[in-house]
Amino acid sequence: MRYLYCMKVKEKTKFLDSITGENIAGITLAPFGIYLKKKYLNDSTIIRHETIHWKQQMEMLIVFFYLWYLIEFIIRNFTKFENAYRNISFERESYNNESNVNYLLERKHYSWVKYLFKK
Repeated sequence: MRYLYCMKVKEKTKFLDSITGENIAGITLAPFGIYLKKKYLNDSTIIRHETIHWKQQMEMLIVFFYLWYLIEFIIRNFTKFENAYRNISFERESYNNESNVNYLLERKHYSWVKYLFKK
């Protein structure tokens, strides 16, 4: 376990695998921490992706993040069915910036909003 940006990065448990599926590399569950499969615990790209989610969850006061995520997923399921998950604004921000080592320092609050209507 290690700390990054005031949150814990921990190994993903079998219980979380049973909920999210074994193919999911990581999940951010604020305020508890970031959970990654053991082989990704030192993968800076995945950690950066999940840290972006951490920041999103903090600025949305956690509960509103999950509500918005669920609502947007349902809407995307009808409009972009083949790839609803990847088209959620939170995911788009994270995937588009996970390789940018400076992104977390440069990121403005609510940056995910610009991905809502972007194609």
